[in-house]
Amino acid sequence: MSMRYDLLDDLTAYKVRPASALPPGKFETGTQNHEGIAGVLGALEYFEWIGENFGSPASHAGIPDRRSRLKRAMHAIQDYETELSLALLEVLEETPGVNIYGLKDASRLAERVPTYAFNLKGFSPRQVAEELGKEEIFVWDGNYYALSVTEALGVEGSGGMVRVGPVHYNSLEEIERFGEEVGRIATK
Repeated sequence: MSMRYDLLDDLTAYKVRPASALPPGKFETGTQNHEGIAGVLGALEYFEWIGENFGSPASHAGIPDRRSRLKRAMHAIQDYETELSLALLEVLEETPGVNIYGLKDASRLAERVPTYAFNLKGFSPRQVAEELGKEEIFVWDGNYYALSVTEALGVEGSGGMVRVGPVHYNSLEEIERFGEEVGRIATK
């Protein structure tokens, strides 16, 4: 985003005396976060790589500009995460005793991320998380700092919920394995 120089110049910057009095420097006091800048560059390069190598059409070699590569990456990730979300939803819905919270309509999965909160009848969220952890499947349990949500859902007093959140570097095989383990826990 760019701003008009005259507007930036008129704004008061609360800064240390040695900092520049001119924009944009007057808003950028102190040592820059070089590690953060390098991390952002690394993330952008990773997404560009995804944009060149995945998604539709099959071959994107030679996409001329960064914006197009990043846009393709976001679409490829969204498409794949929707596929993961559907697989995870099916696994959870097929498991006896699972109560899923949030949007469950398969036709609306594009409106959500593939993160699901659920509870398993007869088990506390902590017990489910610990059992899955023994199998090196890592989920969260509790309220995830969303205390108002867990209170409104009536689950705060019972330990909250289990949350599982696959992303684009997870696989459908991992979702299947997760489903097998949740099913195993449900039959204990």
